[in-house]
Amino acid sequence: MSQSVTPQASTGSASDRLRALGLDLPELRDNPYYVHHRKVDSSIYISGQLPYKDGWLLGQGVVGRDVELETARELARHAALNALAAAVQAVGDLERVRIVQMLVFVASTPDFGEQSSVANAASELLIQVLGENGRHARTAIGVAGLPANSPVEIQMVCTAV
Repeated sequence: MSQSVTPQASTGSASDRLRALGLDLPELRDNPYYVHHRKVDSSIYISGQLPYKDGWLLGQGVVGRDVELETARELARHAALNALAAAVQAVGDLERVRIVQMLVFVASTPDFGEQSSVANAASELLIQVLGENGRHARTAIGVAGLPANSPVEIQMVCTAV
């Protein structure tokens, strides 16, 4: 199955493109046990982000059993949006974020096999918003379980440009 990536708008800033998609970067809640990002020189290591919105986990369960593919794709987009918010916390401006690598963990049944399709939704969002700075190396992995019974978790490595 071949899917094309929706190209980003040719004009405007990354923030403009994000708003054109009807999205805003969320506020990330502090956690007493870890930080959302750690900056080392120009590299930014983003902690695993779940698909939280306004403090609520948007879905729970195992993809291929409790969660449909399209729902998992939407959850991956939300997790990627949270990861972008963490990157902006680190560098101060969406225009300065370049995604280097993304790891997408999908809680899925052993026979699911569509982890890359779930990850594609997050990758597409990053490219739509950041253009070439959103293109990245990527790994999509099926796992037995994730924190809070989330279907998806995304971890990133970014750089400041």
